[in-house]
Amino acid sequence: MSSNDVILDIQNLRTRFFTEEGVVHAVEGISYKLRQGETLGIVGESGCGKSVHALSIMRLIPSPPGEIVSGEIIFKGQNLLELSEEEMRSIRGDEIAMIFQDPMTSLNPVLKVGFQIMEALKLHQNMKEAQARRRAAELLSLVGIPEAEQRLDDYPHQFSGGMRQRAMIAMALSCDPSILIADEPTTSLDVTIQAQIIDLVNRLQRELGMTVIWITHDLGVIARLAERVNVMYAGRILERGTVDEIYSNPKSPYTVGLLGSLPKPVSSTTTAQKLFSIPGEPPSLVGGTKGCPFTGRCDYEIERCSQEMPPLESIRDGHLVACWEKEKVEKVR
Repeated sequence: MSSNDVILDIQNLRTRFFTEEGVVHAVEGISYKLRQGETLGIVGESGCGKSVHALSIMRLIPSPPGEIVSGEIIFKGQNLLELSEEEMRSIRGDEIAMIFQDPMTSLNPVLKVGFQIMEALKLHQNMKEAQARRRAAELLSLVGIPEAEQRLDDYPHQFSGGMRQRAMIAMALSCDPSILIADEPTTSLDVTIQAQIIDLVNRLQRELGMTVIWITHDLGVIARLAERVNVMYAGRILERGTVDEIYSNPKSPYTVGLLGSLPKPVSSTTTAQKLFSIPGEPPSLVGGTKGCPFTGRCDYEIERCSQEMPPLESIRDGHLVACWEKEKVEKVR
């Protein structure tokens, strides 16, 4: 990966929450580089640190109780963690935009949809009222909302769930961001609308050349969207590589478990297979973990696993795995 292609370089990022129960190690030393124009998938079960990692990039960790305790987030050559709040506000929403999980909690219910889109245009693009309204209508039309000019004057409750999410995407795209972070934006939508939103983001990414980080627990979604994928578990990246490599040759026992839980298509020449399930429960992140966090749920576990966290090591070009027994790991057939 050429250094000239890298738009985001995250190094040893650690984010913690200081609670009455103890210190929650939500993100525990993750590192990766993101290329210009790339779509990166971040996958893992709920509570693995996917969303906290995204909020850390945006510098939106609530403090207290949260704090980014170490690391670097280098965006276009500057460390976002060293910027003042005022400097960060000029980047947030303008250079790096984020779509959140639930559009009903992200859109202000008492403000018209058009006003909310226009607000960002006037703030970051210095547009006048009429110009901002024209651009807001263009954006709603771009994301597939019919009669866009008229819909600007509607309130969020007058939009369906899928249309609200489209409006959120329009708002995120309003300032032509370099990076779009989508945090499980289809979770609350039905399957048909999910597919439409995924196709929409795919099309916009190609047409606008955006860099996209798509966060989800659904590996099927990542297969349709992303080029590369980070598999997260208990605040760490356990495997990283191209989507094709990860899906065809997973080398982390956790990735194998995730892939094994996906339904397999059944045809006239195949029979239905029982879904694989990962035994046990994720570890508590209070106080952190000494060894590999997948200890206790892993079929390949050895004594060393509970004592020492394996480093994220390359097994071939662009495919990295954190596992002491990675050479023995096999995909569930």
